[in-house]
Amino acid sequence: MSSLTKRVLTGSILALLIIAATLLLPGTGFALLLAAFVIVGAWEWSGMVGWSAPRQRLAYSAGFVLALLGAAWLIQDEGGTWALLLAGLVWWLVALAWVVRAQQGLIVDVLKFPLVRVFAGWLILAPAWGAVVTLHARSDSGSFMVLYLLLLISTADIAAFFVGRRFGRRRLASNISPGKSLEGAAGGLTAVAVLSIVVSLMADFTAPVGFIVLSLVTAVVSILGDLTESVFKRRAGLKDSGSIIPGHGGILDRIDSVTAAAPIFVLGCLWQDSVL
Repeated sequence: MSSLTKRVLTGSILALLIIAATLLLPGTGFALLLAAFVIVGAWEWSGMVGWSAPRQRLAYSAGFVLALLGAAWLIQDEGGTWALLLAGLVWWLVALAWVVRAQQGLIVDVLKFPLVRVFAGWLILAPAWGAVVTLHARSDSGSFMVLYLLLLISTADIAAFFVGRRFGRRRLASNISPGKSLEGAAGGLTAVAVLSIVVSLMADFTAPVGFIVLSLVTAVVSILGDLTESVFKRRAGLKDSGSIIPGHGGILDRIDSVTAAAPIFVLGCLWQDSVL
């Protein structure tokens, strides 16, 4: 089986499982299943912290469980939800500065401190978990919006991959992820624009323009999530975050875009509530 075939087959199975879980599980069950995924992601992140001993990695994962409990407590009310999502926004602005510095060929000095890498993993995963759980909990449109968010990111990723392979000439971030091109990114954003227009027309949103703009911003931010993980993987000397998913690598390799996109998308939904 070729690498691409294995990737497509595994991705299709995962997509079916995610759709079923999103549509069929109640809020608590969905939150717990998602927590299991991100805890595995935390285990993988401990490798990027620089820890290889099982005891160290278990300790990191256990600490992340506490971070998840804190996130779960925050999203019990609107004020706490805003606080968690804004913390995620601030983190991704910091990550953007690090990505720009790495692309310029400069050393991100602060990453030499293990404690910084420890908290970076929590800030990547906990707000994203809280964002998706919050979105899913909307009684009227939650499941639909979660599936739309995932479809948006997948559309941007797949379109960027194939457009980049066919037309890619100029590197998007040559010092971080040489496989990405500006042409691929443009193809991904174009595909997301078409998707968001079609969905906004079908769903008859009250503010379709806001929905389309939010979708495009989310797609741009999803690229930042991918590049940020690449910065940490390069520093740790890793090609993939893990090997749990055949053809895809680790859990983090599959959700890196979601970790950045989810807090921003949900913030946008809360800010312009009339869109929904």
